[in-house]
Amino acid sequence: MMTSAAPGVSAAGPAGLRGQLAELDEIRARALAGPGETATKAQHAKGKLTARERIELLLDAGSFREVGQLRRHRATGFGLEANRPHTDGVVTGWGTVQGRTVFVYAHDFRIFGGALGEAHAAKIHKIMDMAVAAGAPLVSLNDGAGARIQEGVSALAGYGGIFQRHTRASGVIPQISVMLGPCAGGAAYSPALTDFVFMVRGTSQMFITGPDVVRAVTGEEITHNGLGGADVHAETSGVCHFAYDDEETCLAEVRYLLSLLPQNNREAPPRVVAGDLAERANDVLLDLVPADGSRPYDMARVIEEIVDDGEYLEVHERWARNIICALGRLDGRVVAVVANQPQVLAGVLDIEASEKAARFVQMCDAFNIPILTLVDVPGFLPGVGQEHGGVIRHGAKLLYAYCNATVPRISLVLRKAYGGAYIVMDSQSTGADLTYAWPANEIAVMGAEGAAGVIFRRQIAGAEDPEAMRARMVKEYRSELMHPYYAAERGLVDDVIDPARTREILVRSLAMLQTKHADLPSRKHGNPPQ
Repeated sequence: MMTSAAPGVSAAGPAGLRGQLAELDEIRARALAGPGETATKAQHAKGKLTARERIELLLDAGSFREVGQLRRHRATGFGLEANRPHTDGVVTGWGTVQGRTVFVYAHDFRIFGGALGEAHAAKIHKIMDMAVAAGAPLVSLNDGAGARIQEGVSALAGYGGIFQRHTRASGVIPQISVMLGPCAGGAAYSPALTDFVFMVRGTSQMFITGPDVVRAVTGEEITHNGLGGADVHAETSGVCHFAYDDEETCLAEVRYLLSLLPQNNREAPPRVVAGDLAERANDVLLDLVPADGSRPYDMARVIEEIVDDGEYLEVHERWARNIICALGRLDGRVVAVVANQPQVLAGVLDIEASEKAARFVQMCDAFNIPILTLVDVPGFLPGVGQEHGGVIRHGAKLLYAYCNATVPRISLVLRKAYGGAYIVMDSQSTGADLTYAWPANEIAVMGAEGAAGVIFRRQIAGAEDPEAMRARMVKEYRSELMHPYYAAERGLVDDVIDPARTREILVRSLAMLQTKHADLPSRKHGNPPQ
């Protein structure tokens, strides 16, 4: 017996299916077009791309597969029931970057200002869950006005679900936040929970309370960019890892970063065929680094000389510039570099440098990236501000990060390595797998001048010529306890090497350590200093 089709549904058969497909194509076309040309022109007028244009730049051509394109909100009140656009203001899905799977969600500022509502949040939750299940990186393209006020507490609950998923995915898959518009209030905590934050100058801002609230509460006058723009977070707060002048460059650099990261915490970073000889000599290092420990030099040039083809990606380049954190390659293998920068504050460790390096070391350990530490450190920065700011607590973060890391760890002392800063910078006693030093190394509790002043203060004070006595005692201390082979003789350095062979030795050491396996004690989690 034949039955009639349900109301509103075309009859089965070729003609009916074609009609339904035509209807589907029309709906998809509307969803792809968004709210219209006027809204798109307004977005472009602000110097910003649309969500779909951004996804096209991020992913390999033709690889994007959208999820939830037909999703619409079900909220009522305040006119919402009459405005139910498809996608609900966020485009979600997956694609590839250099052939490897990447999940992405992108706020569409043209729809509800990119504000997050219940359906909007549910789409993000789903794509985050999919990324963890598939073991692939997650990239968020942020351009939203925060919670959708018309939906009330349901919108806030959506943020809670995002925060919880970021936390559970931390150290499991790489998470990258790209700030391409405003991000205010509680929404700013989403990028803060991820591994890397990119920003674009002039168009992206992040803050908990905006300029109007700041003015009302404190009386301070400040612009949106002055309060939370890209340069502020790249140079002052340290919230932003990378800042660029335009979206195209920014998204190209996101692709480059992804090429240096593994898909998840169970894989190694991708290795490439190196175009640079593993045994390439580094004769330039003999003249680049002065033997006189008081003379500065640019550690960035040392890194450039060592890594493949001189290419590396510096993280937090403009914040805490007295330490360098970078990702590069040695013989095609990804390696992380942590290095003191003698050109800035003589390369001392301080509160911000310790925080920057600690976070970087933890990220590398989570994602199986070997760590090379280049040491030229005179100590921790002294001062009342540092002590009252908690330099003990913050310095301990870097110490904890190194001691807790199980990835291959190689340290190289170029010149100075004094006091507690020497121990913190991945010394052998904290678990470095291999420790090398150049012939100009000075590994000691403190510099010879300071040490002689403490040990021989009575002899110096009672001498007929105190300055001559001081100079003699400094020379004696240096010859006894600070000669280049003192640490090697006591097993604290594995070898003193020719600087010109640095790359060759590091490449061979890293190759040997690729099969390293180390287990931590069974525990729920550690309790690192905060």
